[in-house]
Amino acid sequence: MSKVQEQPAPPFPEQSQSPPGLDVLMEPRPRNQAAALRGSGKLAGEVALITGGDSGIGAAVAILFAREGADIAIIHLAAEQEDADNVRAQVEREGRRCLLLPGDVSDSTFCAEAVERTVRELGRLDVLVNNAAVMYQHSSFEEVTDAELDELFHINVMGYFYMARAAISHLPSGGRIVNCGSVAGLEGNPALPGYAETNGAIHTLTKSLATDLIKRGIRVNCVAPGPVWTPLNASTRPPEEMARYGEEVDGVPLGRPAQPEEIAPSFLFFASNADSSYVTGETLALFGGQVLAR
Repeated sequence: MSKVQEQPAPPFPEQSQSPPGLDVLMEPRPRNQAAALRGSGKLAGEVALITGGDSGIGAAVAILFAREGADIAIIHLAAEQEDADNVRAQVEREGRRCLLLPGDVSDSTFCAEAVERTVRELGRLDVLVNNAAVMYQHSSFEEVTDAELDELFHINVMGYFYMARAAISHLPSGGRIVNCGSVAGLEGNPALPGYAETNGAIHTLTKSLATDLIKRGIRVNCVAPGPVWTPLNASTRPPEEMARYGEEVDGVPLGRPAQPEEIAPSFLFFASNADSSYVTGETLALFGGQVLAR
């Protein structure tokens, strides 16, 4: 009989970080190993490029994809090198290659160069995972600065667009794009003005790309998580909120945040042609028991 693994739950130690935040500084460390999952070769011989693959959800996706047989390229900020090195070591322990690409996805030239380098050094590109994001928490819309709004849209929306645009010509028929959105983009969130709106745009981008690329045999889908134990949140919320993060009062019936390893299998589902060849243009909400079906 398969047992459900017990996961960390509040109360957590009070903690905060400066953006962009690191997995290695969180207590407890985000779980990204998905040790209960055994690889079955669903991505054997393929290459996946993951933005923000150094920490949080992206790190768990990179490790799980490697276990399924894919070589991995990871885009990360220079400040996230320690996390990126840790993920590369995990990918290599799975017997796969890992290419680290430090840079900023808000730079369209860098995005194009990252795709070209992935294809040149790893030989091909089969799966693009758009995951890199920034987030700011405020008590009102009036608090959002022009600079913050510009950064939110340049990274969370334009970065996704730049990466997809650069990748499309390299993705074969049967290629996949998996975007990371948020339940904030489905419901809105008054505590996350700007961020919530960028995720609404990501969900719409997913549908537009899926409609456009279906004729090329490329599928595009989106995973929209709720609260997840990641440095993105630790670098945004005050310490006392992180101590109670994911409680039922936050709208999570399970009473805790997800661990990255609990979110990564949904990315694998969309990335695996064996599992989801008939699925494109969909957004899957993961919110610990809150029903968000549309």
